[in-house]
Amino acid sequence: MNKLIHIGFGNIVNAGKIIAIVSPDSAPVKRMVQKAREEGNAIDATQGRRTKAVLVMENSQLVLSALLPETIAQRAQMESKDENETA
Repeated sequence: MNKLIHIGFGNIVNAGKIIAIVSPDSAPVKRMVQKAREEGNAIDATQGRRTKAVLVMENSQLVLSALLPETIAQRAQMESKDENETA
């Protein structure tokens, strides 16, 4: 079964579909987000807050989160640790 990660404000993503979790501060990531918004491939899960993390998904969609990349990565690691302990 695929693991789900809470990315803030009641929004959840499939952990198995995440390719990268990056900070939105660099110019290349900002361009990538703008292009995804124009093409309709950006999912804004910030609830109007400042974007602090961009999740790059397998299907070339971007998910924008108001949580820090470190926080999301820790949650993903906890999920995988829990999975390994139950196996």
